[in-house]
Amino acid sequence: MSETPEAGPHRGEHHHEDVSGKLNWLRAGVLGANDGIVSVAGIVVGVAGAGTDRAAVLIAGVAGLVAGALSMAGGEYVSVSTQRDTERAMLRLERYELRTMPHEEERELAEIYEEKGLSPDLAAKVAHELSEKDALHAHAEAELRIDPDNLTSPWQAAFASMAAFTVGALLPLLAIALPPVSVRVWACFAGVVAGLALTGWASARLGNARVGRAVARNVGVGALTMLITYVVGLLFGVTTG
Repeated sequence: MSETPEAGPHRGEHHHEDVSGKLNWLRAGVLGANDGIVSVAGIVVGVAGAGTDRAAVLIAGVAGLVAGALSMAGGEYVSVSTQRDTERAMLRLERYELRTMPHEEERELAEIYEEKGLSPDLAAKVAHELSEKDALHAHAEAELRIDPDNLTSPWQAAFASMAAFTVGALLPLLAIALPPVSVRVWACFAGVVAGLALTGWASARLGNARVGRAVARNVGVGALTMLITYVVGLLFGVTTG
């Protein structure tokens, strides 16, 4: 009778980890889009403050989008590759320990479940049954917090980060390139504020945080970035109109 309650939480915990993983991906996507909005908005508003040449603004914005997207992708690839290499090394060590000292490893697994609140007898039984089924998987999840069958892909992370940045960067780029010169800065400002409000709302909802504070912080940082870069463009640029 004791095995049934154990099976239920295990399935629920795995489902919870899957949901948490998806939320982390969504949160990373929102943050990547936010970076794209702020970064490219700062570039195009600064160049717009320096002159009225639409081509120069567009070229600067596209260059910022490409450079930023590639930088985000490269950084994410290196970061996740390092994490993946570390996880693989930990799994190799765990395989070696399970092969050379299986009884000690089973006792270690039982101690983990004892620390979670199981009685010593039940913890030993759970550890034994899990080890009989798939010792590596049991130790990886309980001891290392790793799913051996679902390691994060560096390429997937890189492309996701690049796509999120690109989507965010397109907003200020289009907002300043399409309207007439006389209103392009204000149009860009309005578009960026709307985009940052949306990403702030999304990040707050995903993180169960206060929406108002997250939106205000997001919009405030973006607005300050555009203001500073526009002033710098006015001070160091040469206007032609």
